[in-house]
Amino acid sequence: MIFASDLDRTLIYSERALSDLGCPDPASLMPVEMRNGVSTAFMTKEAFSLLQILCRTATFVPVTTRTTDQFNRIFIFQNDLEIRYAVTANGANILYNGSLLADWAEIVRNQMKTESCLQAELLSFLKKESFIFNGKIKQAEDLFFYYILDKPLDLEEKKEISGFLDHFGWRVSLQGRKLYFIPKAISKGAAIDFICQREDMKAAGGAGDSILDWDFLQHCKCRFVPSHGELAANRSITQYSATKEHGVLAGEEILRSFLALTHQIV
Repeated sequence: MIFASDLDRTLIYSERALSDLGCPDPASLMPVEMRNGVSTAFMTKEAFSLLQILCRTATFVPVTTRTTDQFNRIFIFQNDLEIRYAVTANGANILYNGSLLADWAEIVRNQMKTESCLQAELLSFLKKESFIFNGKIKQAEDLFFYYILDKPLDLEEKKEISGFLDHFGWRVSLQGRKLYFIPKAISKGAAIDFICQREDMKAAGGAGDSILDWDFLQHCKCRFVPSHGELAANRSITQYSATKEHGVLAGEEILRSFLALTHQIV
């Protein structure tokens, strides 16, 4: 069985996420990511223990919008846990035993050429339509880009941007203060479907907090969504189980739910 999960604000939480969503006793947390010698992301110690059990009993696939370099900073997947697959860059890359699957990368990049306009063209169109984003723009492996916003974006603004992007083969997702602009050809769902076919396995369970995660959650038999995320706030999508817990404890609840499924799904 395959269990796939988003990472940030689903299983692991940055200091900003802990601040935004609340934090239990700091002594219950453990670092899972290091950057320049500083701990930058955390999960509960109990969640880590549950994840260790899950990795021993099923095929666990991390699925993230992070670039591959950013994913590799999460040291538990490099040192402590055995995983065969990981999906990075929102589905543009699949790692198998730590190495890029070249055949999948070629499929995605060919689709991008035919289905989406170039990033430079999109930025020009946004400027002409007076869409101005106050914040720092960042690149993700020359595949897509995102803004780290100085102030939050309201839902009406996001809806207007989303409708505009649809005409150009792009889409948008707001995760905390990060506003992502991603070509439609880059899809977590397509990546998970590729892995399932490659392994001749089914995705028994999935978890994620953002609209971008719905792509792969639709491929999962059972779906879990943190109660605090973008996806939970979208009332048009309801075919999932929302966590009772909020913030970092939601990650712990999701892993317990995954483990319960290993005994119930054949």
